[in-house]
Amino acid sequence: MRVVLVSGGVISGVGKGIIASSAGLLLKTLGLRVTALKIDPYINTDAGLLNPLEHGECYVLADGGETDLDLGNYERYLGIQLSRESNMTTGKIYKLVIDRERRGDYLGKTVQVVPHITDAIQEWIERVAKIPVDDSGEEPDICIVELGGTVGDLESGPFVEALVQLRHRLGRNNFLSIGVSYVPIINGEEKTKPTQHAVKQMRSAGLIPDAIACRCERELDEATIEKVARSCQVEDEQVIGVRNMDTIYQVPLLLEEEGLLKLLKKGLALDQVELSPARVQKGQALWELWKKTVIPEKHLDPVNIVLVGKYINLDDAYLSVRKSLEHSAMRCKRKLNLISVDSEFLEHDMQQKDPTKYHNAWKAVCEAQGIVVPGGFGSRGIEGMIDVTKWARERNVPFLGLCLGMQVAVMEYARNKLGYKNATSEEISATAENRVIIFMPEGSKEQMGGTMRLGTRASHFKPGTEWSKLRAMYGGVEVFEERHRHRYEVNPEYIEELDKAGLTLTAMDDHGVRVESIELKDHPFFVAVQAHPEFTSKVLDPSPPFLGFIAASSGCLDKMIEAARLKKEELVNGTSATTHF
Repeated sequence: MRVVLVSGGVISGVGKGIIASSAGLLLKTLGLRVTALKIDPYINTDAGLLNPLEHGECYVLADGGETDLDLGNYERYLGIQLSRESNMTTGKIYKLVIDRERRGDYLGKTVQVVPHITDAIQEWIERVAKIPVDDSGEEPDICIVELGGTVGDLESGPFVEALVQLRHRLGRNNFLSIGVSYVPIINGEEKTKPTQHAVKQMRSAGLIPDAIACRCERELDEATIEKVARSCQVEDEQVIGVRNMDTIYQVPLLLEEEGLLKLLKKGLALDQVELSPARVQKGQALWELWKKTVIPEKHLDPVNIVLVGKYINLDDAYLSVRKSLEHSAMRCKRKLNLISVDSEFLEHDMQQKDPTKYHNAWKAVCEAQGIVVPGGFGSRGIEGMIDVTKWARERNVPFLGLCLGMQVAVMEYARNKLGYKNATSEEISATAENRVIIFMPEGSKEQMGGTMRLGTRASHFKPGTEWSKLRAMYGGVEVFEERHRHRYEVNPEYIEELDKAGLTLTAMDDHGVRVESIELKDHPFFVAVQAHPEFTSKVLDPSPPFLGFIAASSGCLDKMIEAARLKKEELVNGTSATTHF
């Protein structure tokens, strides 16, 4: 078992997740199998009830685990499928230990942070590190562990102690520590004092960094590298400058250029790991494909997309949606120009409250080549979403609705095509007459955490939907799977009426009751899904709904549909599915 620990100092939010993901990718290019685990020191047992404007999006895994958004980075970069066990929190660990104490597992001993909590943390890491995460079904070779927050935080203490003990237990060549720091630029000068203090704190806690990744807006000066190395007791080559890149997907290339892969090889004694020629070749092919994908061609045509949401004040609130749009734009060889619009600014009341915000919001919508309405909760901003959906439908602007976005599309159609002027959702009004969106029958209104419809679910295309653009993007399959996270759904009482009126319900759930996708047949691209396909989009394998949406917005949908057909054929025949893209 080999572990690569990524921890941070100075400030949080400097890119530990991207550096952890990039390190994992570099290891995969050698042919190694890599898994990942994120440690979040907060007491919540999961991220399901965290405010997206405060903590960023809640990322949903295939098994329904509601986790930190960094797990999305791991899956997108590494092409792996993690489990809810891959996100460790203080709440989960303490609950585990307390449950053991209540069962009598400790035989009457006094339960303490050391050794009981620290032992539980180590056991958790070792257990997760052995879980297969790719299509090989084999145990991973290396586990990337990211410690959230910064070293020295009060709540991080037990995790730091556990990781120090784990390093001692695993021994040399089986544990490598990367400390991520920040080098600010003040009056044009790179300041190393914050990094010096951060590394000093790491060392005093027992986490000796084998590499120091220094985040900076520009390339580090040689003098800065030497100063950091000298003051932090490492060699110059162990100091890695991580400057800003055109895209975050180029960070692995930068880290390889800066020598991180050499440090990983040496520090983990990877030359002693025997790999089959097939695995080595697969790793090399992955690296070549990655470089080909993330280095854009010059002078790409832009594609102007508007994201109409409720939490746009924090980009991370819709992180997976943004990344999925980027993946698809790269595949379509377009430069993504993404503009976020607060759905409240599109509502008629805003015209009186703040005409400037109202005008600017609708100006962005009018100039958009495509409109996406993502998920969300609550009644705020719903009327603006309904208005922009009507705009896209009537003016043949490509549209993609996700979860709440699909429910909004149903409400809009019921109001303006079926004539139910007060059509709404039970989430907005529990007593309204025409509730075309209702609370799931099996849902809980008493307990919020973990009670939604979560995780991977199958969707079945209905007979007669061979024309469906969404189905074509999935390669013409009869069944597709995506991850879900919702409490509300289309009211089955209105299904037949909506279908007859032209809003085709193209896919249903396993029982043929729940609506999973809707489309307009005579529209360039009007697709909405109850699922969250953004959670399965990968850098090298974009999500089919997003790819179809960007392709339609860019004018190359037919090309992408043909590519999807070829990919499906290759998967059936057992050949490579990426070389044609």
